[in-house]
Amino acid sequence: MYIAQMDESDQEPVVVPHGELAPELLRAVVESYVLREGTDYGEREISLDVKVARVITQLKRGEAQIVFDADTETVSIVKFPRCR
Repeated sequence: MYIAQMDESDQEPVVVPHGELAPELLRAVVESYVLREGTDYGEREISLDVKVARVITQLKRGEAQIVFDADTETVSIVKFPRCR
């Protein structure tokens, strides 16, 4: 019989405060996130710099968080839905 056990690899994602990252590292994390988001289908193209600035603004406002997943060794940005 197989019994599933929780081991050290089953860790909760860790929130990484954006203010604790060096500016260059923060930009690299945000750029990586923006570049994997996909293609724009809007009326006009938005530059990478503008996209990065918008995400950094969301991080500063608390509308998004940087999250590290130790199991997959990946970093992502989680945006919170806007309340209406």
